[in-house]
Amino acid sequence: MAATLGQEYAAFKRELDSKGIIFSFSGYLSEGILFSLGEALREKMTLEDADGPTVRRVFSVFVEQMQNIIRYSAEKIVANDGRTIELSAGMVTIGMEGGKFFIVCGNTVRNGDVPRLRERLDFLKGLDKDGIKAHYREQLREAPDEGSRGATIGLIEIARRASEPIEYDFAATDTDKTFFCLKVRI
Repeated sequence: MAATLGQEYAAFKRELDSKGIIFSFSGYLSEGILFSLGEALREKMTLEDADGPTVRRVFSVFVEQMQNIIRYSAEKIVANDGRTIELSAGMVTIGMEGGKFFIVCGNTVRNGDVPRLRERLDFLKGLDKDGIKAHYREQLREAPDEGSRGATIGLIEIARRASEPIEYDFAATDTDKTFFCLKVRI
């Protein structure tokens, strides 16, 4: 016997709860949606009595990850009627695990972007906190990479705020695209 709609989504909610998920979004994003989701996240964490510095770090990583989705997702809808509307597809999940917050984001990227992104992430993952700080100061003095819309500094910002080394993965989806996933613990 097939599950009813209510049973199916109740099971989905229980699954999220069992994984410590307190916030989850999957779909098309814009700057306006980012602002609204950010406000909801900040209010939720404040209601749960998270300390101020933790709220700020989680919020900062959340914003950086969402901006990376908005800027770099290979799945976009663009208005073709002269308006400047652009929506980018991705997902973000925030939860608690082992007494720490985690933020996971994912979106599709072009296969050609994977080697450079992997190289940057491998480099950051290999640095300790002092190395990340030094690399951040160095990058602030340099001109941005051609075609960059801030991801170089954004990824360093994420690594600076993480309490553990960042985790990431790439899963090929087809001949042109790969699903990129980044996990940060705070």
